Amino acid sequence: MKVLVVGSGGREHALLWKAAQSPLVDRLYAAPGNAGMAPLAELVPWNGDVEALADWALGEGIDLTLVGPEAPLVEGIADAFQKRGLLIFGPTQKAAMIEGSKAFAKGLMERYGIPTARYRVFQDPILALEYLEEVGVPIVIKDSGLAAGKGVTVAFDLHTAKQAVSNLLSGPEGGEVVMEEYLEGEEATVLALTDGETILPLLPSQDHKRLLDGDQGPMTGGMGAVAPYPMDAAIFRRVEEEILKPLIQGLRAEGVVYRGVVYAGLMLTREGPKVLEFNARFGDPEAQALLPLLQSDLVELALRVAEGRLKGAELSWREGASACVVLAAPGYPENPRKGIPLHVPEPPEGVLVFHAGTRLEGGVLWSQGGRVLNVVGLGQDLKEALERAYAFIPRVGFPGAQYRKDIGLRALKRG
Repeated sequence: MKVLVVGSGGREHALLWKAAQSPLVDRLYAAPGNAGMAPLAELVPWNGDVEALADWALGEGIDLTLVGPEAPLVEGIADAFQKRGLLIFGPTQKAAMIEGSKAFAKGLMERYGIPTARYRVFQDPILALEYLEEVGVPIVIKDSGLAAGKGVTVAFDLHTAKQAVSNLLSGPEGGEVVMEEYLEGEEATVLALTDGETILPLLPSQDHKRLLDGDQGPMTGGMGAVAPYPMDAAIFRRVEEEILKPLIQGLRAEGVVYRGVVYAGLMLTREGPKVLEFNARFGDPEAQALLPLLQSDLVELALRVAEGRLKGAELSWREGASACVVLAAPGYPENPRKGIPLHVPEPPEGVLVFHAGTRLEGGVLWSQGGRVLNVVGLGQDLKEALERAYAFIPRVGFPGAQYRKDIGLRALKRG
């Protein structure tokens, strides 16, 4: 089989690394890929045009495509490939609206009784500010559209809340914000494979969204993740029965068959799990933590999803735990510095390095993005996984790198 992975981040490197282990695969491609993916696959130049990539895939005879990022899904890459009779692992444009529009997702949750925070949607800044004065703080303000994980403000004072609303709604093209009640509890993530009928939940995981230790600083695309997160078995069943199944069945009732991976970002409240957000793809960096633990053949699973025959499939996991620590560029997330020379030594057993924002030029590895490298430790338990990841990081040559020193500490305390 010829398999194509779409994207250029750490998540896509992890997908490619896992796909390369499948006996079904003869040749791998990545569009556009990164320096870390080059030894595994042929890199395909790509400017984001989904129709052009679909034409290339048809001409090249690509048998299966795995989509990493959300933007091409929301732009309709799955529709473009399916129109040409090509198999693709990823939801259609309509299905991807669960991530493309938070307002759409909240409405869907409301219609099908999926537990989530109370909310209001605004496009008019005056009405939004009036509502703020009425309900007060704390409050959560979200950009309804795609924001690469950075469009959320948790405001504990009115000034911050008003500033967030103004920033999102004051542009010449307008905008849309979702304003939600503030939920208290522990955050966790459950991803699941689905072909629109069968749902296979993956191990629970936990992302670390803020830049600095102690969950301080600005929101980012994710500074690290651990798996499995020690979620109570009864809570895990509730996530499947009260959240994942109603979502997939609700979409199907509205004429939308969801095929791919669905991401449920959760707050584990006293009342039970509630949805913070749905995403239409693997989490980044959750994928980097989860995929090394997956023993099952990812390509075989993706084929079954794309062909609508997931029923009867089972997931097999290796024993132990995984911890991913993201190394980000100086200035990330607001103004990441690019063009920093990097040195990444060969990792020891129990450590993996997935590239994100990297390029190879003149025989030198350079940084080319905000989140640059993902160091993943594997161990018999989370403590060992974290020790291995953090022991390797000082060996990486990356001047000025930002990374959190407390990834996984909350999960360790729970476990």
